[in-house]
Amino acid sequence: MHRATTALLGPTNTGKTYLALERMLTHPTGMIGFPLRLLARENYDRVAALRGREAVALVTGEERVVPRQPAYWMCTVEAMPLDLKVDFLAVDEVQLAADRERGHVFTDRIVHARGRLETWLIGAETIRPLLRRLLPDAAFDTRPRLSTLSYSEPKRLDKLPRRSAVIAFSVRELYDVAARLRRERGGAALVFGALSPRTRNAQVGLYQAGEVDHLVATDAIGMGLNLDIDHVVFTGLTKFDGVGPRPLSPAEVGQIAGRAGRHVRDGHFAATAELGPLDPGLVEAVQQHRFAPLAHLFWRTDDLDFFSPLALLGSLDRQPPHPFLVRMRRAEDQQALTAFVRDAEVMALAQDAESVRLLWEVCQVPDFQGVLTEGHQHLLARVFLFLRGSPGRIPEDFLAARVKELDRTEGDVETLLGRIASIRTWTYISNRASWVPDARLWRERTRAVEDRLSDALHERLTEQFVDRHGTVIARHDPSELVTSLGGDGEVLVQGLRAGVLEAFRFRPDREAREGSRGLLAAANRALRDLARERVLALEGEGDEAFALGPGAEILWRGAAVARLAAGESALAPLVDVLPSDLLDPPLRERVRRRLAAWLEARLRVVLAPLFAVRDGAPGGIVRGLAFTLAEGLGAVPRRSVAQQVAGLVPEERRTLSRLGVAVGRLALYLPGLLRPEAMRLRARLFAIRRGQPAETGPDGAPSVPIEPRWPTGFYLACGYFPAGSRAVRLDRLERAAAVVSRLSQSGPFLPPRELPSILGCPPEDVPVVLTAIGYVERDGRFERRSRARARS
Repeated sequence: MHRATTALLGPTNTGKTYLALERMLTHPTGMIGFPLRLLARENYDRVAALRGREAVALVTGEERVVPRQPAYWMCTVEAMPLDLKVDFLAVDEVQLAADRERGHVFTDRIVHARGRLETWLIGAETIRPLLRRLLPDAAFDTRPRLSTLSYSEPKRLDKLPRRSAVIAFSVRELYDVAARLRRERGGAALVFGALSPRTRNAQVGLYQAGEVDHLVATDAIGMGLNLDIDHVVFTGLTKFDGVGPRPLSPAEVGQIAGRAGRHVRDGHFAATAELGPLDPGLVEAVQQHRFAPLAHLFWRTDDLDFFSPLALLGSLDRQPPHPFLVRMRRAEDQQALTAFVRDAEVMALAQDAESVRLLWEVCQVPDFQGVLTEGHQHLLARVFLFLRGSPGRIPEDFLAARVKELDRTEGDVETLLGRIASIRTWTYISNRASWVPDARLWRERTRAVEDRLSDALHERLTEQFVDRHGTVIARHDPSELVTSLGGDGEVLVQGLRAGVLEAFRFRPDREAREGSRGLLAAANRALRDLARERVLALEGEGDEAFALGPGAEILWRGAAVARLAAGESALAPLVDVLPSDLLDPPLRERVRRRLAAWLEARLRVVLAPLFAVRDGAPGGIVRGLAFTLAEGLGAVPRRSVAQQVAGLVPEERRTLSRLGVAVGRLALYLPGLLRPEAMRLRARLFAIRRGQPAETGPDGAPSVPIEPRWPTGFYLACGYFPAGSRAVRLDRLERAAAVVSRLSQSGPFLPPRELPSILGCPPEDVPVVLTAIGYVERDGRFERRSRARARS
């Protein structure tokens, strides 16, 4: 067991996964195994946005996106490439080691999957005792829930509050509830296990966008779906687990109920009126997040015997090493292998270790319909026979015929679900490069078919369970429609979402824009009347309501309302209010004046030392240097002002010192501006002054590698000095320059050991920095360039 193993445990909505992603990104390399393909893809997109797609790989059973040299791997737990060594490794939702179908995989990762430097196991508190027994040296950390989860009285379906999720435990019941909500509340989005990730995302999008107020889901919602749900309502507390019906455990109820509330917003859970009040003991357990610990985990040996199919089956029956580990008996791959043992044609071709290994790989092809059907078993047999024949691949005409047969979007919901399950199997097979001709082509083709089927399924579900806006709007004259504006900017017309008002810009939803003129007319009429009130609100807001966005925009209540443009000086950018149909010229000018006042106040707070120099400098040379520093946003190379510096008298030097200006060997700068917040702002002001996209720039590190896209002036404006291949923070570089200056007085010198620490760079970069600041190297020693020239 690796010593740096941490178990990060806690209930839902604790930020555990977010914390793990942040931790991973502090390491050069990392990998996280997620319980769902949907979550792997979601977090792949998140990390790719932060580090770039060339730095991140996505590996699931059905999808493989691997750039040339990825640093970070987002995977499903089953697909984690454990032969790959990474510095940080995490496994999410490890309590699934107690799952009857997949538990043995999670147990294997708990025991064997390790990062070189750090390993995190993320999950629920219920697994803590068994983790302690499996990993006695692991460290444990508990994360509290960020919001409160409270019980409320039973709810009637026709009285459900907005932002509610209704939980059903069979697809038939799910359809019935969704149909009732369509009749009584306008419709609902659906989430259940048989949906493809693309369809599930599209249905969730309906709910998140406010096009429907309710979500109907199976217990699939309990794993990884982070939605804006305020209420979770149960229609029952019994589920079918593949063997038979059984009651949900309190921990399972808590996992599902915990989807209510997000981040710091509180949530509620309840039962339907038909189910009646929940047991007080269950309510207390869910509210307090206190559940009985897991009694066992599922396990399967990883020491497999590939001498023959029968020997492989025998090795799968090995007993676990601990009494709390339960041998996995009903895994799909083992059931498939058991069926193959009775197939004479297959057994005749599985006579050596290599062929038995191949047979075992074929057995692991999932049946996405959720049951090991005879048709799926027959398909696996065909695949194995093809792979053992000549040329050892699935024939292209066979593959093409099967995919073409599935590439049809007509049919009802159940028909499309069946086709999606089948095409996902072929997508999985296409990810085995040695099994199919031109694997990349077939991966793309099967994914394209799955996407078309998924989109068609989303359309069928929406048609069947959502009442479109147009049918409601058609019943009213546009002048009679009631329009309201929510606190989050959501624009509702007659209770139907038309779009979002972001500051003074109305963004209509696509459906409203394309199909409901009455809806948009009512929304625009009401918003024009509200514009003056919103301008008054903006003028009366405190400065804390405004912020600079990541680019050159000013945000009001989180929405962009203006952008900055180059002005008369670097410290006086112009405020350009964003175009809006809601603002006439007088209102627009009022908004501009308020934002300009906020901006000047903000600049004076963050860049206070620079304003003190600019406004407090007396006349003469000091005044000129203060102007140059202001235009340089707090730093200027000494060589560019060498004549003025040479002309300073002692009193003027003392004046500069009182104003906070450091006159260094290489630059004049303001140490008071070497704070991350000031550096970020200086970077933006530099870019705005030159009409370039806003940059964040270096953020306080002692030194950073030079990026070619940033000019020399950009680094100086941020408080850094370009020195060879690195930009060094001015205070660090001046400190280093002072050290080597003293050493150089005695002639050629060796760089002192403390230089890499002072400069914040690798030792091999020190010579480059010294060369850039005026020293030359000869036989490993350094000397001032001027002295070396004089001597030569």
